[in-house]
Amino acid sequence: MIVLGISGALNHDAAVSVIKDGEILFASHSERYSKIKNDPLLNKEIIQEALSYGKPDVIAWYERPLLKKFRQLTAGQYSLAFDKEEMPKRYLKNFPELNGIKIKYQSHHYTHAASGYFTSGFDNAAVVVIDSMGEFETLTIWNGVNDTLLREYEQSYPNSVGLFYSAMTQRLGLKPQEDEYILMGMAAYGNPYREYQGKTLVSHLLDEIGIKLNDHSGEFFTIVSFRKNLHRGCKWLLPELTSEQDLFDLAAATQQVYEMILDNIISHARKVCKSKNLVIMGGCALNCSANSNITHNYDNVWIMPNPGDAGSCIGASQKFFKNRINWTTAYLGHNIEGTYPVEKSLAALLNGDIIGIANGRAEFGPRALGNRTLTADPRGDTIKDRMNEIKRRQKFRPFAPMILEEDVHDYFDMPKNITQSPYMQFVATCKYPEKFPAIIHKDGTSRVQTVNKETHPGLYELLTKFKEKTGCPILVNTSLNIKGQPIVNDLKDAEDFSKHYGIKVFTTDE
Repeated sequence: MIVLGISGALNHDAAVSVIKDGEILFASHSERYSKIKNDPLLNKEIIQEALSYGKPDVIAWYERPLLKKFRQLTAGQYSLAFDKEEMPKRYLKNFPELNGIKIKYQSHHYTHAASGYFTSGFDNAAVVVIDSMGEFETLTIWNGVNDTLLREYEQSYPNSVGLFYSAMTQRLGLKPQEDEYILMGMAAYGNPYREYQGKTLVSHLLDEIGIKLNDHSGEFFTIVSFRKNLHRGCKWLLPELTSEQDLFDLAAATQQVYEMILDNIISHARKVCKSKNLVIMGGCALNCSANSNITHNYDNVWIMPNPGDAGSCIGASQKFFKNRINWTTAYLGHNIEGTYPVEKSLAALLNGDIIGIANGRAEFGPRALGNRTLTADPRGDTIKDRMNEIKRRQKFRPFAPMILEEDVHDYFDMPKNITQSPYMQFVATCKYPEKFPAIIHKDGTSRVQTVNKETHPGLYELLTKFKEKTGCPILVNTSLNIKGQPIVNDLKDAEDFSKHYGIKVFTTDE
């Protein structure tokens, strides 16, 4: 059976997967084809590439549209006369090649949970899903046992951890549902316990938003509740705090409150799910700083590389297969053919150049992992500023290191129980921050990607040869794009990037 999974469509960051008998043949984001960041709409190019893997027997949609419309109606977002073109069945008629294929719907949070649990490899796991909202749910905890997901806890709109973080993203002058990772980065420059008008900024957030962390007693309770509905933001919060340091401090307070909330969520997950394995899903699972603080609670932690809505096209497909989905790689998108450009890249890196690499299948998820990467030697004092200028990002933002897996513990103190990090989902403290200024954040941590021969032989060879020549097993890694634009997808994108920004982009050694 072939299943076409669709998620994020008509909302934000539309994505498509093709799964045949449990094997993922293709998965990608609509934005990579339309060139519109976080594009909520499908397009003929991504549909055509998906169909090149075979005509689907069924279309799996990542949420229940009528229930979602009912929640939007109760939240005052719609009247009863909503645009019926926004309903999936009507919308997909825009793609004649999909006509006649049955559409099956599943709940939003279930598809998040399924995307995580059924790709984890765990027989049993506590599965935590945290996002802004699904149809109504904003936080759910599931018991994954013997290929079955049992919901143990749920809380609903408007009590939403994800809405809190997005609202604070907007409060800082950033773009919600896109720039949350910038807020996380800003937090390292701030003081969450700065005194202001007689109390700390953390206390201001807790008191003025009305955030209450509850104990886990009683049959009915809410892990975290919010007196204020943050669906329309919180620009009203401490509006007089506008300086750069004010914003850094507010970001630090936001991150601190989120980590307090996450710790409370994990405490309940441990109570209701006895497994030593943890799966985290939903957009909040991209908060690598917070993720690193909870790993001591579990022997193993799995975060699918695309835990937000886009990744749910995987979980939406699971119910159509007898066996669980076989996850082997995040390199599932469009293919740029040719041998990985090891020798060309090595020569340029040894020359001190900043280069792009665009080769093989594109990464499925928001982070480049070596196939659509901008890279450089991490040891130069000017590399961070030069790369931020190329990418048109804020100067304070560091870059991530990619490092040979066997060397990671020599250079970084990894979070407890995390021995490898192939998808950049945790932060680690660098043992020699003065040697690698391009990949060190203000707090001394780095968002590490470990590379082994099995996962990425081409990148592994490049890192190995770079180490042989320089003694350094680390290269800078950031996505091959400019701020506000999607990551490079195809050969033309790579050529255009090189032409417009004056950066060599290597696509093959041939």
